[in-house]
Amino acid sequence: MGSSSAFVLPDIYIPQKWSQAANSITSSPTPPITLVCGASNCGKSTFSRNLLNVLLTRCNKVAYLETDVGQPEFTPPGFVSLTIVNKVTPDLTIPCLKTPERSLFFGDVSSQKDPSTYLKYICSIYDYYRKEYCTFDKRQNSSKIHLPLVVNTSGWVKGDGYKVLVNMLKYIGPTHIVKIGISTDLKNIPVGKFGSNGKNDRRVKLIEIYPARQDSSVPAQKDARLVRDSRIIAYFRQCFPSDSDISTIKDLANSLTSHCPYNVLIASIKIRRVLHEVPISEILSSLNASIVGLAVESEGPKKLPWCLGLGLVRGIDTVKGMLYLITPVPFGSLKKVNLLLQGNIQIPTSLLQMREKEAEKKTKQNYALKKDTSKASTTN
Repeated sequence: MGSSSAFVLPDIYIPQKWSQAANSITSSPTPPITLVCGASNCGKSTFSRNLLNVLLTRCNKVAYLETDVGQPEFTPPGFVSLTIVNKVTPDLTIPCLKTPERSLFFGDVSSQKDPSTYLKYICSIYDYYRKEYCTFDKRQNSSKIHLPLVVNTSGWVKGDGYKVLVNMLKYIGPTHIVKIGISTDLKNIPVGKFGSNGKNDRRVKLIEIYPARQDSSVPAQKDARLVRDSRIIAYFRQCFPSDSDISTIKDLANSLTSHCPYNVLIASIKIRRVLHEVPISEILSSLNASIVGLAVESEGPKKLPWCLGLGLVRGIDTVKGMLYLITPVPFGSLKKVNLLLQGNIQIPTSLLQMREKEAEKKTKQNYALKKDTSKASTTN
């Protein structure tokens, strides 16, 4: 692909070793498949985004396979997804939501809840990438990659997490692995035959680097809950035009409350609880005021339902058999949805608190109005 100079990001420190690693990958003669791994908060996402930008200086598009369901880069939490990126995003300090080309709703912020399903989803998304962006040459008995791929992984690297990571590596068979280590050995990926490539006989190129911050044995911790909440808030902010006067959580809470929802006939869709079962008699009640995945169920027992985005169930009318849904998913895509997936993705606490405060405020106002009306009636 040729060599490339370091890409400079404003307000983000990119060490020289990181730049050298990214340039080494970018100079690969064929489009690389790069898997980035390491312990939590070591800088995997920052490195992956920087690598994306460096790759985009050499090619028009890059595929990004997101496997970190807790803190994804381009989607709300709870998804394993493939996003095709065609523009450099230099500011890594702000959320950058993009519509993935394909995604599966895992339904939780931790892959530990169901490792086998998690791995199955990753393999399914990777299969899609291979089908769309790779071709197989029968004469040379090898695959030709047409689009570079960056695979970002979660920080679960111990115990079963390590097994999942190794199986992921064997299935994907990357050309490069970037292993980010920290000085606390107990938190690092175990030492072993981690550089072997299960897809073919050649050895994968293993690049080992360290976090941008070297002044502490433990990387700076991010408040994971706040990061997730900010992504969900940013996602549902897309329900409104970009020039809408919505600048605070209170504005968004009020706007969502007054926003006209989609009316969904309950009889026209399937409802499925992921990760754990809910009694049939309680499915509708548990669905109310929850976040759901909007999926398209495919034909065939082995086909997984592609997810088009998230929806917020604002209310359910069991008498009319209607469900009221708020979502930024365009109506044209929404018409394809025939399955609602309920997981453990929670409405942000700040948004709930603001709605509760507004509801309490209205209750007090109504009570005061009734008192004033009563006094006026007595006086008359």
